[in-house]
Amino acid sequence: YMRLAFSTLACPDWTLEESVNAAQAYGYEGIELRLLDGELLTSALSSDQRARIRRVCSAAGLVVCCVDTSFQVADPTARLDDLDRYLELAAELESPLIRLFAGAPPGEAWEASAERAAIRLSKLAERGRRLGVRLALETHDSFAAGKSVADVMARVTDDYAGVLWDTLNPFQAGETAEQTYNLIGKWLLHIHVKDGGVEPDPEECCLLGEGRVPMLSIVQMLVQRRYDGWLSVEWEKKWQPQIVGPEIALPQYADQLRAYLLDVA
Repeated sequence: YMRLAFSTLACPDWTLEESVNAAQAYGYEGIELRLLDGELLTSALSSDQRARIRRVCSAAGLVVCCVDTSFQVADPTARLDDLDRYLELAAELESPLIRLFAGAPPGEAWEASAERAAIRLSKLAERGRRLGVRLALETHDSFAAGKSVADVMARVTDDYAGVLWDTLNPFQAGETAEQTYNLIGKWLLHIHVKDGGVEPDPEECCLLGEGRVPMLSIVQMLVQRRYDGWLSVEWEKKWQPQIVGPEIALPQYADQLRAYLLDVA
């Protein structure tokens, strides 16, 4: 049973309350926190803000399905203590998951980056386990391909760490959806649904079905393999102000995903 959510990256001009109201109106069951009132989420949120998030989401019957960080686990200058605060925030918001990146230093040998990422992810997963919060390493940046993320995950020693599959990034890195799933499926915790891959800017988000990401076949594969996590729409309006607004994209993605799920039911 897959449930639908969207990342607040989609709505930089909306308050939390407006985002939650839209989620209800469009039939989403969860919300992924990347922005709060248009600003990047920080672990230094006041107790009032934390209480507000819990209250607003709870009143709407919405789950905070993931807390998104920009933490780069392969970056030797990134401090693990910084991620501890996000783990605590996620636990307080009753979110089962936080997102992080690998973020290897430019020019470093692959083996060194992968090994550091795995050692640190293992340590962080132990901390997450104590709080009941899992860590999801995203297919992103120099680790955009499923092959790269799988190379890290094969070395991780705690299963509280897993993978977030961004549907566009491995596709852009030259993998088919099936190749990506076969590489990372056993660690899969969360999915960012994103279509794109169209010239002149293959990184630009497209409405679902207008890009080259084979989302229907991905949904079919997920149903066959009994994935029961979230399908979370990541419409990158914050970073791509030229794309259409969330009031167009979010209902379109929700309707299309529901149609795909019905199609394979």
